[in-house]
Amino acid sequence: MSPLTLLPFIVLIGAMFLMTRSAKKKQQQAADMRNQMQPGSGIRTIGGMYATVKEVSDDTVLLDAGPGVELLFAKNAIGAVLTDDEYNRIVHGIEHDLKSDSDVVPDDASSLTDPADADESADEAAAASDDKSVDLGKKDQAEEKADATEAPKAEADEEPKKTDGDSDAKK
Repeated sequence: MSPLTLLPFIVLIGAMFLMTRSAKKKQQQAADMRNQMQPGSGIRTIGGMYATVKEVSDDTVLLDAGPGVELLFAKNAIGAVLTDDEYNRIVHGIEHDLKSDSDVVPDDASSLTDPADADESADEAAAASDDKSVDLGKKDQAEEKADATEAPKAEADEEPKKTDGDSDAKK
């Protein structure tokens, strides 16, 4: 046999070795994570249940899932050990703000301007509104009556349109 015919087998064996090595590495990381569990840690099971660790033994974990609810799980059923911030965010809805020292953006922009400038601009706006009357599209009653009497006259002046029976409507 030539070395060229053995090359595909060597490549396949190398690929299988790399895949099993990465799988073993992931299993080792999961086992280390499960061994680091301590009472009081927040966890997520492989079924998606969130709970707090109450006791840890060699192969089992006693979980506190709520007031008066204690569950015994196998260590292999623990999917993830969560940080305190992550557990509180998911279970209790408590957001830990990492940027609590930074500036907070207000809901309105009025607090972003200097109060003296705001007073001056408010005075200018009030003076401008006194000078001009704003047309809101409303008519006086006299104008409405005049428009109402002109409308029937305009309709009477128009002749009815005659058609020869053909229409442009789709049939």
